[in-house]
Amino acid sequence: MANETQKVGTIHFPFPFTPYSIQEDFMAELYRVLEAGKIGIFESPTGTGKSLSLICGALSWLRDFEQKKREEEARLLETGTGPLHDEKDESLCLSSSCKGAAATPRPAGEPAWVTQFVQKKEERDLVDRLKVEQARRKQREERLQQLQHRAQFKYAAKRLRQEEEETENLLRLSREMLETGPGAERPEQLESGEEELVLAEYENRGGSATLPQIYYCSRTHSQLAQFVHEVKKSPFGKDVRLVSLGSRQNLCVNEDVKSLGSVQLINDRCVDMQRSRHEKKKGAEEEKPKRRRQEKQAACPFYNHEQMGLLRDEALAEVKDIEQLLALGKEARACPYYGSRLAIPAAQLVVLPYQMLLHAATRQAAGIRLQAQVVIIDEAHNLIDTITGMHSVEVSGSQLCQAHSQLLQYMERYGKRLKAKNLMYLKQILYLLEKFVAVLGGNIKQNPNTQSLSQTGTELKTINDFLFQSQIDNINLFKVQRYCEKSMISRKLFGFTERYGAVLSSREQPRLAGFQQFLQSLQPRTTEAPAAPADESQASAPRPASPLMHIEGFLAALTTANQDGRVILSRQGSLSQSTLKFLLLNPAVHFAQVVKECRAVVIAGGTMQPVSDFRQQLLACAGVEAERMVEFSCGHVIPPDNILPLVICSGISNQPLEFTFQKRELPQMMDEAGRILCNLCSVVPGGVVCFFPSYEYLRQVHAHWEKGGLLGRLAARKKIFQEPKSAHQVEQVLLAYSRCIQACGQERGRVTGALLLSVVGGKMSEGINFSDNLGRCVVMVGMPFPNIRSPELQEKMAYLDQTLPRAPGQAPPGKNLVENLCMKAVNQSIGRAIRHQKDFASIVLLDQRYARPPVLAKLPAWIRARVEVKATFGPAIAAVQKFHREKSASS
Repeated sequence: MANETQKVGTIHFPFPFTPYSIQEDFMAELYRVLEAGKIGIFESPTGTGKSLSLICGALSWLRDFEQKKREEEARLLETGTGPLHDEKDESLCLSSSCKGAAATPRPAGEPAWVTQFVQKKEERDLVDRLKVEQARRKQREERLQQLQHRAQFKYAAKRLRQEEEETENLLRLSREMLETGPGAERPEQLESGEEELVLAEYENRGGSATLPQIYYCSRTHSQLAQFVHEVKKSPFGKDVRLVSLGSRQNLCVNEDVKSLGSVQLINDRCVDMQRSRHEKKKGAEEEKPKRRRQEKQAACPFYNHEQMGLLRDEALAEVKDIEQLLALGKEARACPYYGSRLAIPAAQLVVLPYQMLLHAATRQAAGIRLQAQVVIIDEAHNLIDTITGMHSVEVSGSQLCQAHSQLLQYMERYGKRLKAKNLMYLKQILYLLEKFVAVLGGNIKQNPNTQSLSQTGTELKTINDFLFQSQIDNINLFKVQRYCEKSMISRKLFGFTERYGAVLSSREQPRLAGFQQFLQSLQPRTTEAPAAPADESQASAPRPASPLMHIEGFLAALTTANQDGRVILSRQGSLSQSTLKFLLLNPAVHFAQVVKECRAVVIAGGTMQPVSDFRQQLLACAGVEAERMVEFSCGHVIPPDNILPLVICSGISNQPLEFTFQKRELPQMMDEAGRILCNLCSVVPGGVVCFFPSYEYLRQVHAHWEKGGLLGRLAARKKIFQEPKSAHQVEQVLLAYSRCIQACGQERGRVTGALLLSVVGGKMSEGINFSDNLGRCVVMVGMPFPNIRSPELQEKMAYLDQTLPRAPGQAPPGKNLVENLCMKAVNQSIGRAIRHQKDFASIVLLDQRYARPPVLAKLPAWIRARVEVKATFGPAIAAVQKFHREKSASS
């Protein structure tokens, strides 16, 4: 359908079709949030066009904002002077570079003529900067317009590739000629490629886009690709400058590097190859012939600035997703990872994964500057858990011992070449590793696999108590962390162990023999050839990175404020299996920088209830004032009578339905659930999706039904499928499930469809589309409360009880957290069914606890308004039968 422009108030929103009224409300509220620089929590159920509303609302605001800036810029350039800020909107300062000149404080009592002279000079400087920025922007826009109207990119890339190959050939010939001549000896007779393993002298040194940009992030690359596809279809698809960012693992086109498997190894090899290129440019150095394994350390052929510049321009000229960027990089022999990063300053819309935006170090490495920008976080229902997980680190006794042994051998090999400051920090790291092993009850000098610990169990400590108990409170962890970052010791250590793990010269063999034996002792022993892996994930398991890389994250975590984290000591019999885990209690400390720097932040999702977690745990704790928070929640686009949500309080035999942890394994409770499901499958056409609290409980119920014959009765009405544990089998199960329902709909036999037994929080509870006949009924067996005995959850509850105020008449914050975690999981699962305007489905909640008002209040508003509580089973099954009979007849 042709694009249409909708006018909401005084704002014009281009849209690919006539939007729903809730989409108009969404876009208008989004526009107001961005204009006022607020923090918005937006909820729009799946199937209501949330992505298009985000795209058209946000880009309409960006269009108008840029237009205001151009008008202000033109006025200033025309007059040569003028106010440095718009009276109505201080954010209309024309670039981040003008902010410093915009309001330079003047000393009190300064003569008026001096103040006037300084102000005029600042205005002239601003105008000069504006002229430069305008010329640069005009040049860029002209270049992008040329790219959009010509197809010379691939020819230019091909020409550059040929020139690069010719240059490489000449360099190779030159090296071969040099190798025949006399060469200077290296100090201490280091072998080829070994120089890069030696730490450079350590010096402790302290350490931009000009237009507003929108940063859109989501959880997975597939969700980002889908968003980019929606942008293409939108009215802005032809004009917006969009760049998609991804990890090296997703964007690398160098097969040698990609084959490493591990994310950490890919990142480190990439950085090493860049350094190799940089060192080559600094000056030619005579090289000895290299072994085959050292060839991977050569400069990456895809890291070429001319080619990456072409890729950058091509990426900005036309909207492209990750897959298209990859194809472009392979064709042009240009790195998509760095090419896309080069495009960030000129982009209007930057699309990237959660982790790249929410992790400060990753954000900095990617060149992302959030000052005065707009951030939209989509699929944000798990945002708090995501931030907590990203900054919680666990290290094992085996990793601690292995890192200590590797670092000790490294010092023995290169100690005489290292400066005093390097040696000091290396000894501090060795001391830390030794103390970490000791606090677990082990000995750093013994094999961790054979060390039995006298004390077992779990112990939870504050950060300060852990530092004192470990006897490391005298070490400045901030300086150690900075040293690890600047010296890249973990990368050099990995290069060292990789080198000597495979090939040893005869001179080094005696010295490193014990080290080799130790490394081998850490590997699992097998007496015969190993069997084939159980699934593909085991077959393609990535190679492990250096243990010190992982431990660096733990050291960084220990610099967190004492009240914001805990350390869990888990002693499991042997030292190798025992662990130290840092648990982040306050995710707001890492989110605070985002909300502080950004102009506006939008947290959006299909199901954001309960919203109180975002307001209290994330925003309030990050210092966001209540008046800056805005909540928006819209209903669904389906007619109200297209959904039938029921709470069933008792079963067929009047057995109260309360699937608590203590009662759910009772035979009568499992029988009651099976009989209810049999009745539902008899009256519901198509597909039924039934969710259980855990994989273990699903296994128990399935075995009980099979033994008692209930499974056979179910199979007589619906073909039964189970959610697989292996991720790579999900598509296969879903395809078989879908085909079965389609076939049953055509045959009209006794089997009327399929039953999918799934798990809350599993593969089927998020991101899966059970539209139309695939999900005519969603059943929730019990309430999926998290494990209340978990030390992590107990500590989090205690932290919230101490930190957050208790609202009058409300449960304590800790107890509220447990209930909210449960209802978030429920809301995600039951939202799998209704996926578009004409869809219909019933939702059955099997547990009388759902009837409690505080629990009902945490359901999405569009479901909550239609919930019917049935005290007994008879009226419930009658309502389900009537609903599906009427809907099937009218569809």
